[in-house]
Amino acid sequence: MKLTSRSVSRAALVSTVLTAVTLSAAALVATSANAATTLGASAAQSDRYFGTAVAAFKLSDSTYVGILNREFTMVTPENEMKIDATEPTQGQFSFGNADRIVNHARSQGMRVRGHTLAWHSQQPSWMQGMEGSALRSAILNHVTQVATYYKGKIYAWDVVNEAFEDGSSGARRNSNLQRTGNDWIEAAFRAARAADPGAKLCYNDYNTDDWTHAKTQAVYRMVQDFKSRGVPIDCVGFQSHFNPQSPVPSNYQTTLQNFANLGVDVQITELDIEGSGTTQASNYERVTKACLAVTRCNGITVWGIRDSDSWRASGTPLLFDGSGNKKPAYTAVLDALNSVGPTSTTTTTTTTTTTTTTTSSDPVPGGCTATTSVNQWNGGFVVTVRVTAGSTAIRSWTVTLALPSGTTVTGVWNVQRSGNQWSNVSYNGNVAAGQYTEFGFQGTGTAGTLSPTCTAA
Repeated sequence: MKLTSRSVSRAALVSTVLTAVTLSAAALVATSANAATTLGASAAQSDRYFGTAVAAFKLSDSTYVGILNREFTMVTPENEMKIDATEPTQGQFSFGNADRIVNHARSQGMRVRGHTLAWHSQQPSWMQGMEGSALRSAILNHVTQVATYYKGKIYAWDVVNEAFEDGSSGARRNSNLQRTGNDWIEAAFRAARAADPGAKLCYNDYNTDDWTHAKTQAVYRMVQDFKSRGVPIDCVGFQSHFNPQSPVPSNYQTTLQNFANLGVDVQITELDIEGSGTTQASNYERVTKACLAVTRCNGITVWGIRDSDSWRASGTPLLFDGSGNKKPAYTAVLDALNSVGPTSTTTTTTTTTTTTTTTSSDPVPGGCTATTSVNQWNGGFVVTVRVTAGSTAIRSWTVTLALPSGTTVTGVWNVQRSGNQWSNVSYNGNVAAGQYTEFGFQGTGTAGTLSPTCTAA
């Protein structure tokens, strides 16, 4: 969440499934090659995205837009969705520049990460002077109004940004928002869920990459507490700004995995790595491979396109140079993404027919499949269920899922439940072919081994 003119105190911071019939060997080779030559397509092979931060005023730059449209599948507005941009006067909202980015992304088939709903920085002047209950009401209204306006258009929201102090204290940041009550973060997440139940809700921060750091541990404890109490949090964002003084930590993958083990997705949200040549390329490769090694790491967003677009331009921290040329770091990331390959089942073709056969774990045509991930602790659990459409789009779905005796469901989201039947709600019944939606629930007791089945219309 960088603004070039802003005083910065962070100098030390640092699938696609091949289902086409093989009508000819040439066609098969061409398809594979196309899928592996851009960041977005290569990330999609492992069901991930590769994104970038975008500034609205640069959408008139043809080189900038050319790289954006070719390489990326996720977009984060750099400053255009922050509080000062979207509510410059209390109660009067302005979405023009943010809409430019959202509309461009959607026209290109890209998704959007919303950034950010609640933050101690880049507040408009009217908010900076507020305290107590008045500020509490104002920030929750802001969360509600902005998330409602973009309902259905946002993949994930950075609901709360940078709420913890740096250093060894592990304390919350002493901001005007924190002074509205220690539960303000929880309240913001609940307001965001009510406004847009279909978006992933993330907590986002910097200097949380090293598992041993007090700040990392403090954020971890907050997420653990939220999950145990059913506070709606779906993901944690790691800004991951690195430089020689604050390099990629050796335990970076461990950090991502430990958060994922809580039952949340992890996303690398603002990646940039100062440096050049093979050293920079090696660091980008390490970060990319760390995400690929963690199943719940959804994807990577770099904070800008060309070095000249970066808030840290002098450190040349991005994948393209100022002229838009690919750097060694770009090649390192692309190769790392392609090293994983498709995560779906391998398709095979017989020598006597032109039809493709797949294993039964693939979604059936016109149907759906359901898979579960479980976060279990002593006395409770959270289950996330992913519903994936088959080879044609679906309009509605129902998952049959029985829980062990003695369990009690204490909360659900993105679903309506009737006994062992879990069905879509109004906003998540339509799922495109090969795409997915997710719902979840929390309970007491032990989830045990779950065996969901899915039917669709």
